[in-house]
Amino acid sequence: MSQMTPTTTATPATVTAVAPTEAVAHHGKSPLDHLKHNFREYGMLITLVAIMGFFQYMTDGTLMQPLNLTNLVLQNSYIVIMALGMLLVIVAGHIDLSVGSVCGFIGALAAVLMVEYEWHFVPASIVCLLCGGLIGAAQGWFVAFSRIPSFIVTLAGMLVFKGLALALLAGQSVGPFPDAFQMLSSGFIPDLFDAEGLRLTSLLLGVAVAAALTVAGVRARANRLKHGVHAEPTAFFLIKTAVFTALLIYFAYLLASYKGLPNVLIVMALLIVLFDFVTSRTTIGRRIYAMGGNEKAAKLSGIKTERLSFYAFVNMGVLAALAGLVFAARLNTATPKAGLGFELDVIAACFIGGASASGGVGKVMGAVIGAFIMGVMNNGMSILGIGIDYQQVIKGVVLLAAVLVDVYNKNKA
Repeated sequence: MSQMTPTTTATPATVTAVAPTEAVAHHGKSPLDHLKHNFREYGMLITLVAIMGFFQYMTDGTLMQPLNLTNLVLQNSYIVIMALGMLLVIVAGHIDLSVGSVCGFIGALAAVLMVEYEWHFVPASIVCLLCGGLIGAAQGWFVAFSRIPSFIVTLAGMLVFKGLALALLAGQSVGPFPDAFQMLSSGFIPDLFDAEGLRLTSLLLGVAVAAALTVAGVRARANRLKHGVHAEPTAFFLIKTAVFTALLIYFAYLLASYKGLPNVLIVMALLIVLFDFVTSRTTIGRRIYAMGGNEKAAKLSGIKTERLSFYAFVNMGVLAALAGLVFAARLNTATPKAGLGFELDVIAACFIGGASASGGVGKVMGAVIGAFIMGVMNNGMSILGIGIDYQQVIKGVVLLAAVLVDVYNKNKA
């Protein structure tokens, strides 16, 4: 701790909060040594690349075709959105089993408002998001202030909102939605250049994002060195940045060669940036990590743990509602079975992405990578013609392996 700046050692809560988010670097060591000491941080990204390479080979190049990549983004958008909220819930030391049912219920509410009552999609969407926040607040109140275990509260919520969705739709599918609302999930950003064969606006936006992330990474590393905090070895940093930038630009190129960047991808990217900032750069984010790491110590440090748990569930409710809108827009109808099993994929994405089942550990990018690992596996196995029965078996084994790695790392430490 002697190499930390004074601001990071102000309180015990702050110290506990910073620990999970800081990758302990080994300045002066080789890139391989650094990778070995920070395997938890980079392991899932390497795993995602390996899985994509495997399915790219096994499917004879089908996986990385622009059309399939676009479908991959659209199919996993609602899982990624909910994984961001679930990460905070898990880091806080809780769990939410109701997200799939809430997602389906909000989709049903949106269908009733827009299709049956002919509301404009904007006020209808706002009402749905507010409803999701209220659902999260109700469940959060029972967990945080009544001290009922989150497993029980959200299990009850899963049953309640599954039943309410069925009642709201009267057991039937309701649709279609207005065209403007469908653009949320099935639309693409317009091309300003009207080029044939390649959406230049999408490609330039991808290049701009890659450049911005590179500059941000360089500045962050320089800032760490300036304040005497260990940073990644120069060779490792340059290789990592170059590979990541090239992959991002190539990904943007592939999407631009089809229809461009999907609208929902922009929504996802903004949410990822927002939650990464909140978890790593704000007081409330660090306090959530402190609470998940040791709730009693956090409370003794003056942190209002009940309020933080409450906020985590409110946030989860809003994101589940947004995911419900995205899923309904993609399906173009609301069905009584919408959201079935989503909670399993969302929770699995967080654990595969490195979140700890005991709380206090987990990163936003880890949850996103975990969601795409699940998505790529689903997509690749479907292309290969593997049945849904064996798909479930394989996903269960992967989830168990991810948790075993977490337990091994914890025991080793």
